[in-house]
Amino acid sequence: MEPKNVGVIGAGAWGSGLAQALARGGHKVQIWAREADVVEGINKEHENKRYLPGYPLSENLTASTDIEEVADGKEFLILASPSLYLASTVKQIVGVPSIKNGSTIIGVLTKGFIASENGPKLVLNTLEEVLPESYKSSLVYISGPSHAEEVAMGKLTGLIAASEYPRNSFKFRDLLRVPGLMAYSSFDVVGVQICAAAKNVIAVVYGSLDAVSEHSDIFGDNAESLLLAAGLNEIQQIGMAMGATHPETFTSIAGVGDLDVTCRSKYGRNRRFGQDIIKTDILDRFENLDDLIARISEIGYLSEGAVACKFVHEIAQRHGLRLTICDGLYRILNKEIKPMDFLQQLLTQGISDKQHH
Repeated sequence: MEPKNVGVIGAGAWGSGLAQALARGGHKVQIWAREADVVEGINKEHENKRYLPGYPLSENLTASTDIEEVADGKEFLILASPSLYLASTVKQIVGVPSIKNGSTIIGVLTKGFIASENGPKLVLNTLEEVLPESYKSSLVYISGPSHAEEVAMGKLTGLIAASEYPRNSFKFRDLLRVPGLMAYSSFDVVGVQICAAAKNVIAVVYGSLDAVSEHSDIFGDNAESLLLAAGLNEIQQIGMAMGATHPETFTSIAGVGDLDVTCRSKYGRNRRFGQDIIKTDILDRFENLDDLIARISEIGYLSEGAVACKFVHEIAQRHGLRLTICDGLYRILNKEIKPMDFLQQLLTQGISDKQHH
């Protein structure tokens, strides 16, 4: 594929990791960061010391604090801002000529749900309300088991590019086929987004179980796999209730693949948060889930699962879903039940029975 001009909005770990993969593959990539020190580090030292320290970046990757400059005139634009800030960030680029006229193809990396007056919304639905009309049903959602650190190193990673508009799905798939990345198309935009958001909730519980397993006579690898399988079942329930179109999405790299790596990888921040709940009593300083979300920056790293947990709870109530694991994390973070009590209830009272109701 001949080199393309690509913009990336958001220089966090995942945005930087994918930008590096594309730049290493020969594409000309410009990334936007809010912080001047991040931009200077990328441009002068070819390293993002704040969000992806220790990983050298290609000279094909440059950075700017000017969001309109990064967004304008690109063939492809990738949105990588955290879910909490995504809509407000994108509002800053809607007046850019190539966005206004719809000539730039937009892909989205952001995982999670976004609050609205009518309850939790999916990322692409939220963006369609902010972007020009031409982007309706044509945005591409990019997901898969993809820790930024390994992507930056060029370690083999699979991604799915999902869009209701097949042509854009194929175009992003082809863009992403650079050394170290394998990319596939999907048209199940809802299912892929649900997998990306809900797996973070399961991973927090998995991290807690993993911390307990280190010194337990009851819990070990078998229990962790039991939790992972039951968690996948809950993700599928949410997905089908919200309009996922392909059951196989949940057994693909977007589903079981992303869930597995998020639960098991040493790089996983949701897994780490779950471990910290057990090992450092990290929840002690927060009154309840709302307090935790309001002060989440105090943790020192972003656990998207903690934020998504509240939205999943709302979705479950709206659709009458029985989600034992997701509901359990909600009660833990809301200080309604102690983590150890929940884990023992969960895994000693027949989790597999609960899956089939």
